[in-house]
Amino acid sequence: MNPRYFPRLFLSLFCLISLHAQARSETTASPKLVLQITIDQCRGDLPFRYRDRFCEGGFNYLLNRGTVFRDAHHQHANTETIVGHTTLSTGADPAVHGMIGNVWLDRTTGELKYNVEDADHPILSKNAGIDQSTEIDPTQKTARSDGRSPEAIQVSTFGDELAMNHAGKSKVFGVSIKDRGAIAMAGHAGKAFWFSKAIGEFVTSSYYYKEYPEWVQRWNDRGPTRDFVGKQWNLLQDQDTYLFADRDDQPWETDLAGFGRTFPHSFGDLDNKYFTTLLTISPAGDQMTADFAMELIEREGLGEDDVPDYLSISFSSTDYVGHIFGPSSLESEDQILRLDRLLEQLFQYIDQKIGLDKTIIVLSADHGGPEAPGYAQEFGIDADYIMPESFDKTAALAKLKKRFGIGEQLIETYFHPYLYLNQKTLRDNQLNPAEVEAAICEELMKFDGVNLAVSSSALVSGDLPQTAIIGSVVKNFNPRRSGDIYLVFDPQRFINDFDGLTVACTHGSPWRYDTFVPLMFAGPGIPAATVNRTVPTVGIAPTLSRLLNIKPPSGTQQGPLTEVLGD
Repeated sequence: MNPRYFPRLFLSLFCLISLHAQARSETTASPKLVLQITIDQCRGDLPFRYRDRFCEGGFNYLLNRGTVFRDAHHQHANTETIVGHTTLSTGADPAVHGMIGNVWLDRTTGELKYNVEDADHPILSKNAGIDQSTEIDPTQKTARSDGRSPEAIQVSTFGDELAMNHAGKSKVFGVSIKDRGAIAMAGHAGKAFWFSKAIGEFVTSSYYYKEYPEWVQRWNDRGPTRDFVGKQWNLLQDQDTYLFADRDDQPWETDLAGFGRTFPHSFGDLDNKYFTTLLTISPAGDQMTADFAMELIEREGLGEDDVPDYLSISFSSTDYVGHIFGPSSLESEDQILRLDRLLEQLFQYIDQKIGLDKTIIVLSADHGGPEAPGYAQEFGIDADYIMPESFDKTAALAKLKKRFGIGEQLIETYFHPYLYLNQKTLRDNQLNPAEVEAAICEELMKFDGVNLAVSSSALVSGDLPQTAIIGSVVKNFNPRRSGDIYLVFDPQRFINDFDGLTVACTHGSPWRYDTFVPLMFAGPGIPAATVNRTVPTVGIAPTLSRLLNIKPPSGTQQGPLTEVLGD
């Protein structure tokens, strides 16, 4: 080729690339809705485990048409609900966004603080606070009031940035059975609704509204739980088609309030004080969440104009079912199959109202989850429950007393995964906190089942070996809220006692079964692709920000996941 034609060739190529980029930019800059779906306690393998029986329009819509990351992980150690949700919404680790656990010790009051508690913003409905007699999540029992808000989140969320970018014209909402599942995603600028087990309605707090929107009041007046009165949770398909068909009664499963360990599971009626709790540990909880979310889309007019809106839906039932029955159970299998049908219903509704070609969808999870020890043991895996209160502490306390002149009084409280020291005792006895922490860590690691004990002083100084597990503890460390010592149990070891309720499984570790989550993007301009490299969940928020051409949340720690961007 004549060299004099090279400049023209390069110019032509440049123009073609520019036109392609411009066309793609126009496509990806025009979504009317961002739908962020979070499946609570959905380990990354579960959507693939039962894919052979999925419908075409649920999970398969994302798996076949979107960018699918097969090895997505949370980077932080404490894989709990509020920690994971806030990481998804902010693109930051808990060390930055501050939500280091479902509960932490408030040093100013000496009381355990529930993560989204805010006494200044009470729930609008009367008697909608935590009904502790029916709550299967004991972390909420630490709440001192029914007030709720996102005030404790220390950085902005994607929803916050979307609202600010469009001068408050973008509508931003979060919906979930759990308050923390809705609030963490709605952020500071959005509005959140969640389900109150105490009154069987979707509620919100004065942080968001002075009074309920009329449509919400009508929804609650209709009674969202009435459809399930006297009903049962039955299998979706013939039992012999299930992978776990012959495992409908496993000894580690929990019979909560007569719900039973075998199908069918009866909800009872409104006179049963556990009625609303039983709904949440079944597909009924997800159905109510999706029904409310679809009503919200209609009544709030999401996607009706050219300003993009945001809706987060956090489905909580997979988490409750996993706790009670374990992920390798007939109940968990049926839950995932029913959730697949529910996603199809949701996507079809959005396609009708807004258009899936105008909707960006991202699906992930706040954390994964372990197998029940009894199930793991069948395959020769060393697994068991662990009870810290059963540790023989006598020798350890004697050593501490001999060394510092003080024994048990050094410990303020333990709320997994953090141990808190009595700071007044340390001050009154003029003890060096770093020295005391190191000595206690040394003794803790002698207990059976304890893999690692890390002191906060060592985290601050950086005087620690550079291992993956310690790195995850560092990403969980926030000096304002973290305890004095972080405890990591051995793999396949976890606490299964929730205030007297024995459960099959509990998440909250840095091991891969707890950090592993699904991650799928679909929508205009997003290519159909499978990505096998390991990616962190902190990449989700900056990816959404790039797709919407807005700045990422304030605590974001990395760039977008480039495979989603297509070019």
